Amino acid sequence: MSVDDIPVPPHAGAPRQRNTEPIGRAVRANPGKITRAEDLRIQLADDIVRGALAPGAALDETTLAARFNVSRTPVREALRQLAASGLVESRPHHGAVVARPSPARLAEMFEAMAELEAMCAGLAAERMPPLERHALEAIHEELRGLSHAGNPERFHEVNERFHNAIYAGSHNGYIAEITLATRVRVQPFRRAQFRNLGRLAKSQLEHDRVVVAIMRGDRAGAAAAMRAHIGLVRGEYETYAESK
Repeated sequence: MSVDDIPVPPHAGAPRQRNTEPIGRAVRANPGKITRAEDLRIQLADDIVRGALAPGAALDETTLAARFNVSRTPVREALRQLAASGLVESRPHHGAVVARPSPARLAEMFEAMAELEAMCAGLAAERMPPLERHALEAIHEELRGLSHAGNPERFHEVNERFHNAIYAGSHNGYIAEITLATRVRVQPFRRAQFRNLGRLAKSQLEHDRVVVAIMRGDRAGAAAAMRAHIGLVRGEYETYAESK
């Protein structure tokens, strides 16, 4: 469906005085630009979630620098980011080691993620001006093509832009910042579930419900659709984890 087929509520484009600069900087960053530390973080997080790096495994900076052919500086930054997400912890006399959130802790993280994203989607339904709605639909259609192509890595990258657009569309910088920070902690587990057979197509259908509600200005519907989407993401990750 096209955004032109859905009437935009009169209040959707109304100017509002809100400070969204912090999240604006975050979501407008060029998704094609990635630092070496971020690239290392993604690779190491993937190894941890897949089980290639087992809980308790040592993460020596020198060894990792040699493995990835980089200096220790980006390795140190990648480990710091992983520690912030709970995938790495520092132990006395052992340095950085692999940690894995317990199932109970991970369930709590996904529950928080679902509520925060639902809040952003609901606010976006009320506050997104027409230009932002057109941009969201464009990203959504890009994801549709990728869901047919079956490229989980590229789908994940564009999926981040999709969710970022909704965070920014809430026009509440504080809520958007908290949501983004929570996603950083849950992100490796969200990324893993895209490997499940048929997951890209199902994710696209879930996004359809979110986008339709936002375009209609349906705050409750957008929040409910997003909450359901994140709940299904959690279930898909659990299915992925059980298969390993």
